[in-house]
Amino acid sequence: MKTALSDEKKSSMRVPYALRRVPQENLSSLLPCSEPPQPGDIALARVEKIGRNTNLELPNGRRCALYVGDLMVGVFGNRYATMQFEGYARTDGERCDLLSMAGVCGLVESKHDGVGEPSKLRLMGFVAGPDGRKLRLRQFALPSPPTQSQPRVVVVCGTSMDSGKTRTAAAIIKGLRQGGHSVVGIKLTGTASGKDTLSMLDAGACAALDFVDGGLPSTYLCNLDELLNLHFTLVSHAASKGAAFAVIEIADGLLQNETAALLQNPRFTQTVDAWVFAAGDPLGAAGGTRVLRSWGIHPVAISGVVTMSSLAIREAQTATGLPCLTVPELESGELNVKLMQAKPAGDPGLRTASKNEKQRVD
Repeated sequence: MKTALSDEKKSSMRVPYALRRVPQENLSSLLPCSEPPQPGDIALARVEKIGRNTNLELPNGRRCALYVGDLMVGVFGNRYATMQFEGYARTDGERCDLLSMAGVCGLVESKHDGVGEPSKLRLMGFVAGPDGRKLRLRQFALPSPPTQSQPRVVVVCGTSMDSGKTRTAAAIIKGLRQGGHSVVGIKLTGTASGKDTLSMLDAGACAALDFVDGGLPSTYLCNLDELLNLHFTLVSHAASKGAAFAVIEIADGLLQNETAALLQNPRFTQTVDAWVFAAGDPLGAAGGTRVLRSWGIHPVAISGVVTMSSLAIREAQTATGLPCLTVPELESGELNVKLMQAKPAGDPGLRTASKNEKQRVD
């Protein structure tokens, strides 16, 4: 049976970053949790125990403290994070876990030994809209804009989580802005988190988009067609904003299933003008570059955590034959010339193929 959400309850509910595209007036009523959740289902929960995530990231990026008894709206999703949680869009009766600070919920399957247990939630019901039907995040996705001239695409991928991909992407954006280029930042895969897109905006991106804009709380276990549609949609939105460049961050490492599938698919790789690889150490730089080259991908530079050591930089450069650039070097625009020369800017074959592939996937 549907239960209306009172104004008092609505005013006390915390709404997280993962639901930033959902107008709060759409949170109208509750439906019983009579069926298993699916990724993207929106639910109301009460915080029962504070664990790893002591804060909730709000739509504007601010972190608010969580307390036992707080009401929060969350969205079910899957999470793949080698340094934190492996989790799935499931429940244990009326209970579930908070998988991410941005409001993604599910059950933890495994975790890194260095992190604590997840914060615990009790479900109060699925959230329904004014029409009484269950809300799903996909309902609030950006529409696909008309096909038009595409920006140059720079992709940052890396060895693993926390290898420095986001910092590298932001530094590239800063460098391009220093050169007078308009840039849109895109976090294509991962689990909802405002800090990634906010860092792109801080670096000077005229807009920052992620998979939440495509109606997804996370991309773990998405199929390849879903990822390709997401990619084409977000790059088209970058084009609609007049961006000369789209700098795209791919989450996790090369061995993660969705990452590996994208990077080995020509419908994706043919849209990319330049690749930058973020590594945690010289051996990761050497091994990762070898894997990428076996897939036909040739990075123009190495960056990431490895650049925090001058000795490690020298080792990585010797092992890969590539320049290993620090954050200040990227921010100064040292890579800009290579990003412009990686492929001809107006390659009609590449751009036409990309448009045709988008239409075929759609």
